[in-house]
Amino acid sequence: MSKTAFITGATSGFGLACARRLAAAKWNLVLTGRRASRLAEIQDELSVHTQVLTLTLDVCDSDAIKAQVEALPTPFSRVDLLLNNAGLALGTEPAQACDLSDWKTMIDTNIGGLVAVTHALLPRLIEQGKGSSIINLGSIAGHWPYPGGNVYCGTKAFVEQFSYALRCDLSGTGVRVTNLAPGLSESEFTLVRTGGNQDAYNNLYQGADPIQPEDVADTVYWLATLPAHLNVNQLELMPVSQAWSPFSIHREH
Repeated sequence: MSKTAFITGATSGFGLACARRLAAAKWNLVLTGRRASRLAEIQDELSVHTQVLTLTLDVCDSDAIKAQVEALPTPFSRVDLLLNNAGLALGTEPAQACDLSDWKTMIDTNIGGLVAVTHALLPRLIEQGKGSSIINLGSIAGHWPYPGGNVYCGTKAFVEQFSYALRCDLSGTGVRVTNLAPGLSESEFTLVRTGGNQDAYNNLYQGADPIQPEDVADTVYWLATLPAHLNVNQLELMPVSQAWSPFSIHREH
């Protein structure tokens, strides 16, 4: 029987790359996103490989999530993998210059959306039992702060700790939980963060050979297909070009 993956934020970036990787391996796919037309295009593309169900869904709408999950038809009702990928970063300004609405949007999506989807799918994952997985897309920002990260860093720190706490609560169920934390990655995510500023996007990645969505997809597939008795609690990925810098020191003149 084919396995089934439920992927949030599947219309671009990491989510789309993971959908393609799992489709190539003949996993059934439940793909969610807010752009119905884009989901339809992806369904057409991937249906030649596997069975695909698309749900036009805002992860911030917990009632809609619950209703859609309860109505999942066969064969999508048996979920082996939940990939919590939907998330965003808004703005690069210091905290004192940020727009409060951007902060609230990040909290609602990166935290509220992730916990709502997880809560809705936990019964199905537990029923599936040994070998099922929750993979949460965190970030190195959840562990390593940087200027302008403020609330985004805070939301990804939540994802890390929530993942660890889930591991505690799910002990004995067979359900695995991983916090996958990429570093510098090239995707549409950065264009959203910079308000569509293509120059800022190009400058960030120039000469850096950053992580690509396909790299994350290969990693997700590896995690999801490990022997059922193994759990990777935390996996941090960086491109070789990225490393740590000395602590910042402000000097009075």
